[in-house]
Amino acid sequence: MTKAKARHILVDTKEKCEDIKKQIENGSDFAELARAHSQCPSGQKGGNLGEFSPGQMVKEFDHVVFNEDIEKVHGPVQTQFGFHLIEITGRSE
Repeated sequence: MTKAKARHILVDTKEKCEDIKKQIENGSDFAELARAHSQCPSGQKGGNLGEFSPGQMVKEFDHVVFNEDIEKVHGPVQTQFGFHLIEITGRSE
């Protein structure tokens, strides 16, 4: 079964999400920004969600993690929880 590893930053507005993404693109550290801004408990671990299988995350999140490029920051991705920046750190079959 396919598994993926990812980390994310969860915020309440698309604008905040886009601003954080620009900071990452300009060289800021993803984990530090996750600790400072993420509203998910995983923020304290630099946004690290560990390894998971399809169906363990909400549909919109799963779609990105299991279909998009690895080691890139994707988003804003809107879910019922807010807006995410998602970095896929690994994927295996």
